[in-house]
Amino acid sequence: MSNRSSITQFLLLPLADTRELQLLHFWLFLGIYLVALLGNGLIITTIACDQHLHTPMYFFLLNLSLLDLGCISTVVPKSMANSLWDTRAISSSGCAAQVFFFFFFITAEFYILTAMSYDRYVAICQPLRYGTLLGGRACAHVAAGVWGSGVLNAAVNTANTFSLPLCGGNAVGQFFCEVPQILKLCCSGAYLREAGLIALGASLFFVCFVFIVLSYVQIFRAVLRVPSEQGRLKAFSTCLPHLAAVSLFVSAAAFAYLRPPSASSRSLDALLAVLYSVLPPALNPLIYSMRSQELQGGLRKLVQRGRL
Repeated sequence: MSNRSSITQFLLLPLADTRELQLLHFWLFLGIYLVALLGNGLIITTIACDQHLHTPMYFFLLNLSLLDLGCISTVVPKSMANSLWDTRAISSSGCAAQVFFFFFFITAEFYILTAMSYDRYVAICQPLRYGTLLGGRACAHVAAGVWGSGVLNAAVNTANTFSLPLCGGNAVGQFFCEVPQILKLCCSGAYLREAGLIALGASLFFVCFVFIVLSYVQIFRAVLRVPSEQGRLKAFSTCLPHLAAVSLFVSAAAFAYLRPPSASSRSLDALLAVLYSVLPPALNPLIYSMRSQELQGGLRKLVQRGRL
């Protein structure tokens, strides 16, 4: 058994073996990171500055962009630095910080996606009650609940995970620190407490997923009853970006965590991690801005204002 206090650093999974591929990984991740920073930064600034976008839908989108920025900033910079300097090391405290912030951002992001599906459900299926059900105070309470529950879940899981004894060394089978990979290093049977917390978290995620699915079933039923084709297209245009974001996030994360151990490999684990932790923050701004005329108009106003 390894004494955790004697472990001062962990070794992350390298995404490339040769120096040329390491530099390619650095530049690729740098490009993705800059795209995420620019896209989410523009969305946050546009929504904050344009009074016409101060609605529940764009309030939740602003929160999603903040969470996306936090998520990719937790994972990508350290991986880029390791590739650039040809190292695998991350300090024990740095690893714990990565686990905490990644767990927080990934949990809160799924909760905010659930809130966004409820927003679309109320807007399309119960439009007369939209202002009542999703007023300013209600949106603030939802956002506070999302961020607060994310912090609580992250704190409990991080504290519990890093209190377990290690028997498997300090080599993490992923390019960043996350709970399942740390648990693989723990002694047999010692991770039962954390397994219970993960099962509880998975149950909450399943409830949210079912809620999202049922919301969209009702949404599509309501949209298909709209008499005008233009009305149907407008309704779909506000739902499809969110559905695309949810599908990318959920499908990659579910396959990563629910597939059998026999189907696991380090290269596949790394690829799936990129799909649910790196690509969504970069793609979400593009997905939402392409289908939102209001957001595109706000971006044009922002650009024109910057030229003055």
